[in-house]
Amino acid sequence: MTAQATAKDLQAFTEEWLAWHRAQEDRLAAPHGFLAITSLHWLDERPQRFDDAPGAWRTGADGVTVTLAEGEELVVDGVPVRGEHRFGVLPERGGVDAVWGDAVVEVARRGGNDIVRPRHPDAPLRTAFAGTPTYAPDPRWVVEGRYLAFEEPRPTTVGASVEGLEHVYDAPGRIEFTLQGRPLSLTAFPGHLPGTLTVLFTDATSGVTTYAANRALTVGVPSPDGGVVLDFNRAANLPCAYTDLATCPLPPAENRLPLAIEAGHRIPRERGGA
Repeated sequence: MTAQATAKDLQAFTEEWLAWHRAQEDRLAAPHGFLAITSLHWLDERPQRFDDAPGAWRTGADGVTVTLAEGEELVVDGVPVRGEHRFGVLPERGGVDAVWGDAVVEVARRGGNDIVRPRHPDAPLRTAFAGTPTYAPDPRWVVEGRYLAFEEPRPTTVGASVEGLEHVYDAPGRIEFTLQGRPLSLTAFPGHLPGTLTVLFTDATSGVTTYAANRALTVGVPSPDGGVVLDFNRAANLPCAYTDLATCPLPPAENRLPLAIEAGHRIPRERGGA
């Protein structure tokens, strides 16, 4: 391969990475993205009112209910609601967004608990956001691996960024690969798109140059023989890297890599990164 071809390939690789990075930043800093969250409220059977959301909120065997006072209104699924509104029993990791003026009130279930998380576009964390520090993209952090499906998905319990909270995922398999001459393996969870995988991991940079608790890597649909590509340049921070109002899962113990992955997202400025 000529030097000119190599330079062109590197330019294309960098441009694709920049497009990915911009998309990550846009989602994070969207008007109702994670940087717009102003509080995290844990619901119980007692009606509670909050400064950044209308109504009195409670939960129980029948799910989440809000009671709106005179003059208060939410819009749920495009329909204005007043008085008492029942959201019902929410699925784990599911939720509903209720619109309140220019804000959104997220009603969700995390770790077996019902929560309310208002999101306001003028939240200081969002308006002050100046972007996520990253390592420069480098093709040497793109490695081939092999996905090995378990006979049956394995329920895997992991901790969370909120102390005492746990998440349970059905791990469909693991990914084996070699990096810097070392054979490694990562337990994979289902990805956001059908057939894709998500890997949560830490490594020797965690707590030094990258966020201590976790980073996430999306892996595309495996080939028929199980082949996958892991591009660690796209190792992304989860919302908990920026805000204490997130309930992000931690990696399973076996996903602590014993080497430094100097690629992808670094510690956010909001956590003292540079």
